[in-house]
Amino acid sequence: MRLLVTRPQPAAEATARRLEVMGHQPLLLPLARAEHLPQAVRKALEEPHAAIALTSAEAVRVLADLGADLEPHKAEPCFCVGEATARAARDLGFISVYPAAGTGRSLAELIAATLSASQTPLLYLAGSPRSDGLEATLQQLRIVHVTVECYRMQPIAHPPGILARLTAAGQLDAVLLYSHDTARRFAALLVEAGLEPAAFSPRYLCLSAVVAEALPDGTPVEVATRPDEESLFSLL
Repeated sequence: MRLLVTRPQPAAEATARRLEVMGHQPLLLPLARAEHLPQAVRKALEEPHAAIALTSAEAVRVLADLGADLEPHKAEPCFCVGEATARAARDLGFISVYPAAGTGRSLAELIAATLSASQTPLLYLAGSPRSDGLEATLQQLRIVHVTVECYRMQPIAHPPGILARLTAAGQLDAVLLYSHDTARRFAALLVEAGLEPAAFSPRYLCLSAVVAEALPDGTPVEVATRPDEESLFSLL
């Protein structure tokens, strides 16, 4: 199948390689790029904290930017939103990694069940923009935490003609969408190009219902049963 991958780099390249192994033809259209803020992370790690919380593999890549400065922190508890982020944290060298079920709420509940009550705050290394699921649930559970933005997703501008060029060699079989913000930007591209979603592709595969909500009514949407890439690929 010819599949459009809208993830930022370098995650898009990793997804493309997996799809090629599965026999598909991926086309890449990154709609954002990550601006890393390693100095903010370095400063935050110098402050007392009970554990680290991560909701994306992009945050792990920011931690990798720290090099040797990260070494003293790799033994600290590291709570990850899902298995993909946990795998990236383990690959970076974290020893005590706790994966949740793929949502901010499940991550907060895992932290509450695992971390001893402490006035030393949990350090949440977050991106921007982001959903508020983790922070809202941490507040509900009265878990002391500090949020530090470690990266910002900056939009990549594409001309409306880019969509026509992508379909010049044939109809796309599906569009893969991983975030609410990316889906919103892709919907804007469709409007600028004067295209109805179903005319561009017969299938829009979304990582979660929150992602699907950013698409116009009438879009032929399919939602993964779990917010992870394995579940998304199962829709194929």
